[in-house]
Amino acid sequence: MNKLFPSVAWSYNSNIYEVNLRQYTYEGSFNAFSRELPRLKDMGIEILWFMPITPISIEKRKGTLGSYYACSDYTDTNPEYGSLDDFKNLVEYAHQLGFKVIIDWVANHTGWDHRWTKEHPDFYLKDASGNFTERNGWDDVIDLDYDNPETRKAVIDAMKFWVERFDLDGFRCDMAHLVTLDFWREARTALEPIKKLFWLAECEEISYHEVFDATYTWRWMHKTEEFAKQQTDIKGLQEMLQEYNDEFPPYAFRAFFTSNHDENSWNGTEYEKYGNAAINLAVFSCLWNGLPLIYSGQEMPNQKRLKFFDKDPIEWNGKFELHDFYKPLLALRKRNAALRAGDNNVTTHLLQTSAPDKIFSFSRKCGSNEVVVLLNFSGEELLVEITDNEFGGIYKNTFTNTEADFSTNKTVKIYPWSYLVFER
Repeated sequence: MNKLFPSVAWSYNSNIYEVNLRQYTYEGSFNAFSRELPRLKDMGIEILWFMPITPISIEKRKGTLGSYYACSDYTDTNPEYGSLDDFKNLVEYAHQLGFKVIIDWVANHTGWDHRWTKEHPDFYLKDASGNFTERNGWDDVIDLDYDNPETRKAVIDAMKFWVERFDLDGFRCDMAHLVTLDFWREARTALEPIKKLFWLAECEEISYHEVFDATYTWRWMHKTEEFAKQQTDIKGLQEMLQEYNDEFPPYAFRAFFTSNHDENSWNGTEYEKYGNAAINLAVFSCLWNGLPLIYSGQEMPNQKRLKFFDKDPIEWNGKFELHDFYKPLLALRKRNAALRAGDNNVTTHLLQTSAPDKIFSFSRKCGSNEVVVLLNFSGEELLVEITDNEFGGIYKNTFTNTEADFSTNKTVKIYPWSYLVFER
């Protein structure tokens, strides 16, 4: 399989931060969120992904405010968040600070009272009785008909609206696999001459990397949940990663995460799901071959499930306890070429240690650049020898900035449920 579109240069060593605008501040607006940008910039965030900012249908609405993913107009903003001009001002400010901005794009379906249901009912799938229908069990939305070329053109024109008017940097495409790959090929072909964009697909279909730069790692997420519940071991995690390596093309970016809007609301916070393993898995997400995806509030950290259809703001306490956890990790990603995603010049290697049942360890190399990671997935303080022949020399501890000489002695002390990151 060949990739039809080269990934934008800035994306290889970047990161993604998902913005749940409704719950981010008590105001839940574009203007209120703009106050958070300097803090996120300092933390090292680069790509801001905004969950759908379009207006939400009223018909068959769930809860008091409805699902972000039940759109009523593809070319307007949800008045709950502010106006088109408010969003434009936010994007311009974000760009001034060096951020990239992408928005959620829901191509498979719309809400029941989307303007097209009146203006262009032929854009929609119909059941045998000629009524709007939906194929996935979501009763607050109806499916678009991508066999109709006019539907495709209208959706692509709507995407162009956001790129041309707001200078957006890309799209996160909701449930991308529910829409035929040839539509996405058509969409990216149409948008490519306007601006080179970053394309993130919420799917794990290998073939979709023909068009998309990045896809989700759902299977890894499920495997790490099994691991946290002691239903698999470190070897099971390694086997899952080897499957990814064997199946996906080398240029594929994979988005690794410990939380997102669906997981937090429906399945629990990362601490509910992973317990003591949550922080180590966050280190992994930042440093393995892929792009880290961080969800709103993880830097606090947020310990509650956020309601999906109702107002339920993140209860910020002003401490941002994990700000200085993420900051050095994201800075390391940025400066060290060994952490570039989907780069043929980078090799990722599982390291052998004296505690293979407790320590997950790996190195990533690109020329003279190297990053070494040790994750202690046990409640024990361990004295661990790195027995791998590929490891040795003088490194710097990323979090303490102290030198570590492993030329002869390759033993390290690592605390329970803790991590060590070395670089050179």
